[in-house]
Amino acid sequence: MSHSSVLSSAPTSSGMLACVVHGAHDLRIDTIPAPEPGPGLVAIDVAYGGVCGSDMHYVNHGGIGDFPLQEPMVLGHEVSGTVAALGDGAQAPAVGTPVTVYPASPCGVCPECLDGRANVCRDTRYLGSSMRFPHTQGGFAQRIVVRPDQVVALPDGLDLRRGALAEPLSVALHAVRRAGDVRGKRVLVTGAGPIGALVVAVLAHEGAAQIVVSDLVDGALAISRAVGATATVRADDPADPNWPDEVDIAIDASGSPHGVAAGAARLVRGGRLVLLGILPPGQTPFPGNLVVTRELEVVGAFRFHDEIHDAVRLLADGLDVDAVITGVVPLHEASRAFEMAADRASSSKVLLDLRAGSSS
Repeated sequence: MSHSSVLSSAPTSSGMLACVVHGAHDLRIDTIPAPEPGPGLVAIDVAYGGVCGSDMHYVNHGGIGDFPLQEPMVLGHEVSGTVAALGDGAQAPAVGTPVTVYPASPCGVCPECLDGRANVCRDTRYLGSSMRFPHTQGGFAQRIVVRPDQVVALPDGLDLRRGALAEPLSVALHAVRRAGDVRGKRVLVTGAGPIGALVVAVLAHEGAAQIVVSDLVDGALAISRAVGATATVRADDPADPNWPDEVDIAIDASGSPHGVAAGAARLVRGGRLVLLGILPPGQTPFPGNLVVTRELEVVGAFRFHDEIHDAVRLLADGLDVDAVITGVVPLHEASRAFEMAADRASSSKVLLDLRAGSSS
């Protein structure tokens, strides 16, 4: 990875700074035009942005899944900031309001949107995504312009740093809701990255009786315990006594065929398997016979929609997820932030600080 040594500065008419991926192992801090909100749109001065696994895929592999980069792209979709300007007629929070951003812009007219499932809209765009061309530029820029329905005001007392967790917490909330009623249930979460840890926090809040978490990294397991896991196990140690004999629900946040298989193998008959982690491209080995003979229910969990409002409320109410944030790095050191995020032994969620003159 490469990056410029230029220091952060406020957006001006001549440009602003942004974290841009140009290809595999080519991450730069570029000066790009600072946008102004057109009619009905909202400009946000971004304060913090969380580095996500998908961002790291773009940097490490030059694309994600079946969607390679075809042009330079501003990364990022987990952001918080303040309203900077309103376009003519925009119905949105007032200038200066602290906000987070719903990163999707669903079409609102496809069958999925009309059925209340805008998270699987067939014609959506998502900040920092190469799924469309031209690509949808992301939120790791000092100013972005979005639709008013993408702007979610932060309640009093919720600071911008914690507000940057609203997007990944929404993903976790959606996954737990796809699991059904978890109160009093035994749950196995495979994968203790940032999303897995946030799933644990939601499960604890929702009253799950037992929350066992597996991972290959001791530090990630420690974070899971800090946010509510009742037990943790090393995924590579089948003899670990903390492995549960049976669980009612398994949520895979690892994106690994081994994680999926470990969850399915421990489900009770009629249990539910939630696939949250994105699996490798192409065909993936799957324990289909277990699904048949135990009548398991298998559901996917992709992104989120209305859950962002509940995520903001939970964060404002003090949901204990601070352990998930393990580093805050200024924009001009974005390369270091990505290196930190890739080191799972010592990091979980790493935030970029995009504020003017930041020196985190």
